[in-house]
Amino acid sequence: MPDAFDLDARLASDSHFVADGPLSQLRLIDDTRFPWLVLVPRLAGASEWLDLPGDAQRLLLAEINQAGRLLRASGRCDKINIGALGNIVRQLHVHVVARVEGDSAWPGPVWGWGSMQRFGNEARDARLAELREKLSWERT
Repeated sequence: MPDAFDLDARLASDSHFVADGPLSQLRLIDDTRFPWLVLVPRLAGASEWLDLPGDAQRLLLAEINQAGRLLRASGRCDKINIGALGNIVRQLHVHVVARVEGDSAWPGPVWGWGSMQRFGNEARDARLAELREKLSWERT
């Protein structure tokens, strides 16, 4: 894995570090409206899933599955949305969002919908602690 991983400034400003997985950095999106995680592979220059070698693709898929299970276990969840758009932030990152039927953006996508409602410090710290406690990276 290359040493030159730099997190895009927009991802850094809109999210909080949860943990480092086998391949990716797991981050909590700073928006209380939706349970929303993002995985950022720690590979310099990766902008597309196709840029990853096969073993890294498999690791990322396993991390996506774990992030989805983590969100499902953390509260009510009717649907898990997974997306890697990259139109604004080129750095490869995968969104994993727990959706509840009837949430404020339902049934549309959460991306670009409304204004972020950022966590207060106490709520953010509690959510990060909860996620870290429940997280168990499985090796594949």
